[in-house]
Amino acid sequence: MEEKPAAGVRYSKMNVGRHLINFGINPAAFAYAMTTLGAGMINNIFSFYYVKLFINKYKVSEGAFQQSQIVYMVWNAVNDPLFGYLQDNSKMPCCSQRRLSILYGAPLYSLTFLLAWFPWRDYTPGDWLSGLHLMVALCAFDGMLTFVLLAQCALFAEISSHHQSRLRLIKYNQVASLVGSSSILFCGVLSRNMEDFAAFQGFTVLIAVLSCGCMLYTGFHSESRFDNKGCESDAACSVGGTPDQSAVSFSTLRTLMWQILTERDFQLFVVMNFFQVFMLAFFNNFTMIFTEHLIPPDVLPSLAKSVMYGAGFICPQLLVLTCQKLLHSLGYYKIILFTFYLEAGMAVIMLALGPQHYYILAFFLTVNMVLIQATFSLFGLPLADIIDTDLQKYKRSSPLSSMVFGTNALFTKPGQSLAPMLALNILNQFGYEQLKDAGKDADLSDLESLHSVMFYLVCLVPMVIAAMQALAWTPFSIRNSHTVDIKYVDG
Repeated sequence: MEEKPAAGVRYSKMNVGRHLINFGINPAAFAYAMTTLGAGMINNIFSFYYVKLFINKYKVSEGAFQQSQIVYMVWNAVNDPLFGYLQDNSKMPCCSQRRLSILYGAPLYSLTFLLAWFPWRDYTPGDWLSGLHLMVALCAFDGMLTFVLLAQCALFAEISSHHQSRLRLIKYNQVASLVGSSSILFCGVLSRNMEDFAAFQGFTVLIAVLSCGCMLYTGFHSESRFDNKGCESDAACSVGGTPDQSAVSFSTLRTLMWQILTERDFQLFVVMNFFQVFMLAFFNNFTMIFTEHLIPPDVLPSLAKSVMYGAGFICPQLLVLTCQKLLHSLGYYKIILFTFYLEAGMAVIMLALGPQHYYILAFFLTVNMVLIQATFSLFGLPLADIIDTDLQKYKRSSPLSSMVFGTNALFTKPGQSLAPMLALNILNQFGYEQLKDAGKDADLSDLESLHSVMFYLVCLVPMVIAAMQALAWTPFSIRNSHTVDIKYVDG
């Protein structure tokens, strides 16, 4: 009989929950945030270091880099709606139950994180194997990231429909992100920004183990309101509702996708979010490269740069935590719109000042990373509201949470590949591939030309993209969810 183990697990959960409540901690929010903590530890290190590692250390050719990014872009976009459909419609508990998806996916997620940091042999410049290594590392890591984090995103919408409860999830989430983001700071200090590669590799193994443990906690202790809800009738499970799990088909997937895609608010959000993902990847992948070229080491030594990089990942969570009252009073719509105006305004000022103001440039780069990541942290709120609207409009028995998050990712995830592809292509047109290791032997005029292009990228990319985001976000109509306590009754 399977009743006894299940009862034992429930008893264990109740015990843990009582202990947390005694310390004033909400058990559901804590369990949800543990995946954020684990994922934050490894995601930040991966996105921040992999471009520099493969270009500067593994000497991957530009052609192999672009090919890997194209394959990654396609896989990155396609796997989200596929996994989303699987998690919302599968009969297998490891897919249909959010916590089990996280429980079984976490060990593989942490293992795929380690793929990038251990070369398959001593690479020569332009080695074909380094290109294959990059492609496999990107696709394997993203596949498991998608499987685990789609389940967590669905939990955000399904733990509660109350706006205040969702704000509490964001609060716990930001505390977890704050702790998880410190991995960048410690990694930079201990490995001297990857100069001590053996120390860097050892640190990534430690982080992978810790990350797996954190996500396993979510797998054991988190619950969705819809875990035990099936379709109440065949009528409720038609395409207008949640599809019958025995009739999973391509036509059903197409119909559900169409219902999601024809929502105007979803369309506006996706356009805005695509640019946000692009900006996030641009600054995560190239801030270290821009800083090393544009700010002399005698102005900003290695330790100061490590602190700067760490601040770029730690301060977004602090900013979101300090803005909780504003989220209650103003709502996410106005705050997100304001950040777009602020980013564009700062870029205009930095462009006018010029690249010779090194400390202001360092501050500008750091603040940009903070604002972009902090704003991105709020995007679960509009997506959760879109899921609520879809649930009510089509009278579904349970929400298509994973599908909505997955469909959003179908259109936004390509930004993660396009940003490094376009940036590297522009830099290489001005000799970056030849000048990156030249040091004092480099031709000064060529180096000045490259640095000039880097500075214009740093200023013009956020200026133009923030303006387009403001145009896309302004017509978004779900603006007052922070004033509504209950939109539908929790089950």
